[in-house]
Amino acid sequence: MAKKRDSARPSARKRIFDTASELFYRRGIRAVGVDSIAAHAATTKMSLYRSFPSKDELVAEWLRDHDAKFWRTWDAMSQKHPGEPRKQLQAAFALLAKHVSDPDARGCPMANAAVEITEKDHPARKVIEAHKTKLRARLSELCAGTGAREPALLADELFLLMEGAQVSTVLGVRIPGRNVARAADALIDARLGGRRNA
Repeated sequence: MAKKRDSARPSARKRIFDTASELFYRRGIRAVGVDSIAAHAATTKMSLYRSFPSKDELVAEWLRDHDAKFWRTWDAMSQKHPGEPRKQLQAAFALLAKHVSDPDARGCPMANAAVEITEKDHPARKVIEAHKTKLRARLSELCAGTGAREPALLADELFLLMEGAQVSTVLGVRIPGRNVARAADALIDARLGGRRNA
């Protein structure tokens, strides 16, 4: 029975990773030390360093995992509206509105991490910058597909709207974030000259 229980238990690496991911998101990166991660994961600091060469690499791995999950969700959402960039944008902002309305949400892990990680050579910094660059590029592509006037400017406006909605949850001001989908729709409408079905 003991062997069966042990085989069902997640590996030390998975426990460490899952625990660190939760603690980094809830408490912040600088506030969480390796001793705390090991204790919460019911393992040792030595085991943590066998799984991850450093705390910095563990942070980078957490953000790589978030990036992969984010794009899987985005692509699944996009596939529901093939060839319909406006509907894809609406779906993205509807999903964002749902996220920021969640009382357990603490904003965007990438943006939160960027505030704490200022060193350009930190392995997580590259992950953050690549993620946000890709997000801006995806928005730009969709805005161009709608036929909007000044699609690059619209993409910038929508990008800033997304980031602002996420940050407002960290600041404890959730009501504006709940209106992010309506605000995005209004911006898109303005660039389309009121052609709602474009």
